[in-house]
Amino acid sequence: MTNIENQKFIALDISGKNYLSWVLDVKLHLSAKKLRHTIDEDNVASNEELATALIFLRHHIDDDLKYEYLTVEDPLKLWQNLNDRFEHLKAVVLPKALND
Repeated sequence: MTNIENQKFIALDISGKNYLSWVLDVKLHLSAKKLRHTIDEDNVASNEELATALIFLRHHIDDDLKYEYLTVEDPLKLWQNLNDRFEHLKAVVLPKALND
């Protein structure tokens, strides 16, 4: 992970082990920056807002994930791709957390 000193929180690991906390962190930070709508369906974000959100997302994912999603130029599409890849972890992690 490069530029770790500039990261607001830990980058999404390629294994997805920190996906649930990463999602919460991203939503909170994008909300604080008034960019949360850029990862919502049917958003009406400006090109500048989309670029800023995409830069933010790419800055907070593992370098191997950056390379894998190199051609994705829309923050919503990147968000959806990562969700499709890691959403199954909710079914594994949440029930275990509830039992602890």
